[in-house]
Amino acid sequence: MSSLRPFLAFSILLILYTDIVAAASSSSSKFRSGSATVHNPKLPPPTLSASKRFEGSSNLVNLRYHMGPVLSSSPINIYLIWYGKWALPEQNLIKDFLLSFSVAAAAPSPSVAEWWRTVTLYNDQTGANVSRSIEIADEYSDRRYSLGTQLTRLSIQQVIASAVRSAPLPVDHRNGIYLILTSGDVIVQDFCRAVCGFHYFTFPSMVGYTLPYAWVGNSGQQCPEVCAYPFAIPGYMGGGGAAALSPPNGDIGVDGMISVIGHELAELSSNPLVNAWYAGEDPTAPTEIGDLCEGLYGSGGGGGYIGAVMKDGEGRSFNLNGGNGRRFLVQWLWSPVLKACAGPNALD
Repeated sequence: MSSLRPFLAFSILLILYTDIVAAASSSSSKFRSGSATVHNPKLPPPTLSASKRFEGSSNLVNLRYHMGPVLSSSPINIYLIWYGKWALPEQNLIKDFLLSFSVAAAAPSPSVAEWWRTVTLYNDQTGANVSRSIEIADEYSDRRYSLGTQLTRLSIQQVIASAVRSAPLPVDHRNGIYLILTSGDVIVQDFCRAVCGFHYFTFPSMVGYTLPYAWVGNSGQQCPEVCAYPFAIPGYMGGGGAAALSPPNGDIGVDGMISVIGHELAELSSNPLVNAWYAGEDPTAPTEIGDLCEGLYGSGGGGGYIGAVMKDGEGRSFNLNGGNGRRFLVQWLWSPVLKACAGPNALD
């Protein structure tokens, strides 16, 4: 449900290796894929490779369906709420990512739209799958910090309430999700310490309606080494470990947000009311399809390794292509078909 970007994927119980490791003769292997170099910042020793494939595959992951709805109505309407002061290039970068979900033909493989197809494998009790179509339906900017620069989880819902009550945004019960993005100078409860983003649904007592929503903060100023990993790394990982990667669009904070946004939207779509797809027995702390693959971006990943990703001619790392020529680095998601973490940039 909440995303704390694991610079510490060691905490994931699934140790993930693939057959590309067996071909590695050192801690760094390189391959060619079109104009981009495919690389793994630090592969584990080849002797650790035991399985043929399936990063994160495990019979122990008990991901179950709990009879609740998924976001199957088409299109999924995203209502963007920009809280705080955002520069236009930052907004355009995030919007280009969101618009890439449905534009399969506009971006070469591996694409954001192909990545979203993993989410569309999840369905409800009627057999309806999560929608493949996503649109930015409307947006609203709160540049005056109407609730201040320090927000609690509940005041995030008040931000939504303000947006729908004053009518800049509609109330969309059927197709809508509300995405609140806070600027780098806004402090949110548990941000950087326990979460980089979270999703839930609004309380009628707070907003007047039950609406699925997600929040993600810009960590560029506050904790890039936590929420913008692997574009920044903690000091204690600096010696001997993998170096920080160069962000694909040159903005550590916003490029770091992109993967958290993807994580939260994937979970929100497959578990909007926290009663659909998750592992574990506690619905107040579910393990969802993004949580199972945190810190994993490509083949050969796991146990602290992000996996094989690509690098452009300027040394910037990415694993997905998007619209408007954009590239992004976005974590993989759990596939209910493969019963493993999956992404379109897989090498096996």
